[in-house]
Amino acid sequence: MNKKMTAKVIRTIVVQAVLIIITITVVGGAVITHQKYKNTPDPDSTTSSQDSQSSSEVTDTQSTSSSSMSQQSSEPDDTTSSTQPPVDSDKYPYAYAGFMPEITDVNVDLSKFIVNGKYSLPKNYKPTLAEAVKGTDVMLDYRVAPYYQAMYDAAKADGITLTPVSGYRSYERQTNNFENRIAQNMKAGLDRKEATIKAATVIMVPGSSEHNAGLAMDICSLSESFENSKEFEWLSKNAANYGFILRYPKDAKSREITGVVYEPWHYRFVGIDTAKDIKAKGVTLEEYLGLA
Repeated sequence: MNKKMTAKVIRTIVVQAVLIIITITVVGGAVITHQKYKNTPDPDSTTSSQDSQSSSEVTDTQSTSSSSMSQQSSEPDDTTSSTQPPVDSDKYPYAYAGFMPEITDVNVDLSKFIVNGKYSLPKNYKPTLAEAVKGTDVMLDYRVAPYYQAMYDAAKADGITLTPVSGYRSYERQTNNFENRIAQNMKAGLDRKEATIKAATVIMVPGSSEHNAGLAMDICSLSESFENSKEFEWLSKNAANYGFILRYPKDAKSREITGVVYEPWHYRFVGIDTAKDIKAKGVTLEEYLGLA
């Protein structure tokens, strides 16, 4: 009985020992395999790491290059904001919106002096100025001011006061007014190009206003209702006698030619003979000069 128990115990011990040996062998192999796997670089991880490092180096290089370029040049690049388009110094500042006026000849007789959307003053042009009416501080080109004073005095004798509202305006002031209008349009949701085009329907682009040349006067009012006033009636009859014309007439043909809305208050000096001739022919200055 004891011998049988002893044999049975021995077999059990042997079996357990074998199982332990198998278990140790399997676990050990797994550990070794895992250790080898752990020490072997993952191909995907390596690619990702290398790519990340390369990207970082490229970014740093580009940043350094961009920084150097920005220090070397203040010219805008392709990343310029849409709110401030690139400006070509050889072009008109508002060329991006389609405005490309020619520089007008400022040395011609005042009767042939043309300033409009197609013909712009040189940016540095500034006329010699004089008060349009003494004591008002409203200025005109010195060659024009005496004619306005004479017209003012004649109207005054008839009980009419031709109050000078706006005469000469500098290029800088015109630019400021125009840019303010652009900004308003952009706040309303337009991009800069659209905002500039719309602004030009209300304010002449800088350099293209007769006010910048000191040749025009806004008289008494800036409202279309001025056409119903006694002052407008007097001007319609007498302005040409002093060398002034209604620059932007009401009829559709004239508006198409000048590109400007009806302005019954805006009078331009062209000289007495030319003013009378234009009035008699019923044409715009552009038509009279063959520029329509």
